[in-house]
Order: sequence, then C-alpha cells, then structure tokens
Amino acid sequence: MPERPTDPHTPHAPYMRVLDALTAEIRAGEYGPGEPIPSDAELCKRFGVARETARRAVRVLRERGLVETVWGKGSFVVERSASGEGNSQDG
Repeated sequence: MPERPTDPHTPHAPYMRVLDALTAEIRAGEYGPGEPIPSDAELCKRFGVARETARRAVRVLRERGLVETVWGKGSFVVERSASGEGNSQDG
C-alpha cells in the first residue's frame, strides 16, 4: 500500500483525506468499539468525494484492523488491543 508522501507539496490522494480524518476520529474515541462509522453515502457528502474513494478509505481502515465490515449492515470500529491497534481476530 502506498504510504503518505513525505514532501508536503506532493499531491494528497482524496481517499487519504477521508482515511486520515476517520483514523483520527476513531483514535480520539468519536466512534467507540462496536459503533458504526459513517456510511459510504455520508462520507461522499461530507468530503465531496466519489463513492469508490470513500470505499477505498474504509478498505484501508479494514486492512489496518480499525474497522470490520458486516455485509448489509455497515462498518464498525473494532475493540482495540493493548497495543492500541485493532483486534485482528475474525469474530
């Protein structure tokens, strides 16, 4: 997965804006364990991005273990382990 550019003048991919905001909100406790994060439609409206852009951000959150997605229900914040990262166990 591409990492954030170190040069502040490098273009920032739109999905990364969404990803950074959601990551910060999850870590700040705005969305607690088991709580849903905003839907794709809500993210599109809030950030002015395309649906695939919102989905890409959520996919990266899933890959990082911060959320899990339940088909037909949405994406939910996972319980954090002692290291502060999401729980990697399937459940």
